[in-house]
Amino acid sequence: MLREAAQEESAPAPSGLQEESAQAPSGLKSYDLYIAGKDVAGDGWVYTVSGRSLLEDVFTSVSLKRSLEQDPESEASQHPYVVGRCAIADDDAIDLATQAAAAAASDWAAVPLERRMRLGTRFREELIKHQDEFLEMLVAESHPVKLARWELSCLLQIYAPGSLRWYMKQMRVEKEYSGRKLILQRQPDGVVAFNPPQNAPLPSAALCVLALMAGNSVVVRAPRSIALSTMWLLRDIVAPLLEELDAPPGVLNAVCSNPKQTMDRWIADPLINDIFYIGGSQEGLRFEQRCVAHGKKPILELAGNDGIVVWKDADIKWAAEAITESFFGSGQICMVPNYVLAHPDIAEALIAEVREQVKGIRPGFPEEEDVLLSPVRRSERFFRLLRQALDNGASLVTGGNRTELDGTPSETGVFLQPTVLRVDGLDRARTFDVVREETFFPLIPIVVAERDNDDALLESFLRFVNSNSYGLRNSLWSRSDHVIETFVRRVVNGGLLKVNDSHIGFLPYLPSHGGTGRTGGAFGEANYPMLKTSHVQGVSIARDISPYDAVFGA
Repeated sequence: MLREAAQEESAPAPSGLQEESAQAPSGLKSYDLYIAGKDVAGDGWVYTVSGRSLLEDVFTSVSLKRSLEQDPESEASQHPYVVGRCAIADDDAIDLATQAAAAAASDWAAVPLERRMRLGTRFREELIKHQDEFLEMLVAESHPVKLARWELSCLLQIYAPGSLRWYMKQMRVEKEYSGRKLILQRQPDGVVAFNPPQNAPLPSAALCVLALMAGNSVVVRAPRSIALSTMWLLRDIVAPLLEELDAPPGVLNAVCSNPKQTMDRWIADPLINDIFYIGGSQEGLRFEQRCVAHGKKPILELAGNDGIVVWKDADIKWAAEAITESFFGSGQICMVPNYVLAHPDIAEALIAEVREQVKGIRPGFPEEEDVLLSPVRRSERFFRLLRQALDNGASLVTGGNRTELDGTPSETGVFLQPTVLRVDGLDRARTFDVVREETFFPLIPIVVAERDNDDALLESFLRFVNSNSYGLRNSLWSRSDHVIETFVRRVVNGGLLKVNDSHIGFLPYLPSHGGTGRTGGAFGEANYPMLKTSHVQGVSIARDISPYDAVFGA
């Protein structure tokens, strides 16, 4: 269930804002802005209609949203398609959220690390307790339920007990040396602003809990076009946990707002220390430059162009299974595979197995258990990439069309068929945009290498992987200890390397995000958000030691 708009009495809202909206129309779930520990009225509303309704009757769904945004009291609020609403922040609300975070930052940073770490444990417990609501929220926003389960599993690994213990060890280390206590500790950066993407706002917003554990206060922007799940997570799951830990009001703030409006204000505001930006590469790299120019730390999670290498001794069935992960959410996820490098000895068998497995990937309503594909509203670039690849000599293995809800090919369908291409030759593979760039569609090329001896092929594969201008994740499928050890030692590109494993799966201890190049920017690397939003400080505590002796090594 979603939280009803709060009605109980509470302390005054931050100056300049009206505390709480009027009661929502009967039955409609409603979220105000959340600033300084209070529900605060916004400047109008954005409405969420169910993902199923957008497939059943898109005209009615869009009309309902428009009617409600013009008149929140209209009878449209009673329509079963309408799931909920979120208040919209204006400039003053955005600024006041930042001010509230800044006011709370020092008191929260002073809370002992051990106590702050309890937030991660409790957050995981609440995710498990509310997992049905979690899935319900994502399905309402058109995430297939199977995809939503994967998203939940990712968060459960990020906040797994082993992961939390590892974060704790990285945050503070003590050593004894010549009568001194030496401490290496990470201190919070201050106020961290989060910009979740439209394709996965809830799981991305959940990373703010790691920044809170590090001792930062946070401001989170819920995307206007898909705000409901983010506000549910922050207001109904995270905020009560902070109250449970007696965190100062303002440690967590959530606003639904326009991206450019919010980013411009965050960049200009001296109270913001870090900005966690998730988005496209071109925009993100320009944003990085603006951050640095204004003295802020940019933490970038940008596009990915992940590769899977399949060696001649690979388990073909499982490798093909990992390749079909590229179709999760119709490929509209940065960490799915984007291209495959296949050893020529197994290329035919691999392509045949992928073609067979693709038959089981279908469109449908998001709540249906075996559905993986999401609607793709703007598909012009998909067909442009496909035409260029075919004109350049690629061959179509399967797919290539729009499709209706029932899987029937159609010129007007809102889904795209899972599409596999064959590209022959490593040497010219990057002349194909579908290989060189992130596509963000259910479209994957299998590049079949030229025949050569294995040592030469291994070198070619390594050069190809390391020369990728992106650097999120890489995968290898091989049984050879020599090939595996060579990849582990020599693949320097990317934030994560998976061997004989799910490409998209998350694991405890390992970094959850991050990469190099066009994925992470100039400061890109594997990303533990708790560490990325903090900085190292060295401390020496001496007893009965002369400064003169200390300087000269006595």
